[in-house]
Amino acid sequence: MGNAKVGNHGKVVMGGLDRAIKNMDNIKGVYKDLSVMHSEKLHVDPDNFRLLSDCITVVVAEKFGPHVFTPEVQEAWQKFLNVVTSALSRQYH
Repeated sequence: MGNAKVGNHGKVVMGGLDRAIKNMDNIKGVYKDLSVMHSEKLHVDPDNFRLLSDCITVVVAEKFGPHVFTPEVQEAWQKFLNVVTSALSRQYH
């Protein structure tokens, strides 16, 4: 909770999701360079992207509550995050 580097990286991740939302028709293109960096330079396990998307979903659901984060909203959100996860993992395939 008190680690500034983790907090800053969280802001970077959420900013990356904002970029994906603003480029819904080209998410894979938006994340191409990030996929290469995570795969070839950082050697991040691609399963971490899926785990992180699950964590983000839980936090978003808690923040907005059941009146906003309905099952239909959750379905759309998770589909969106699956596309993001696929784009980030693309270089691994």
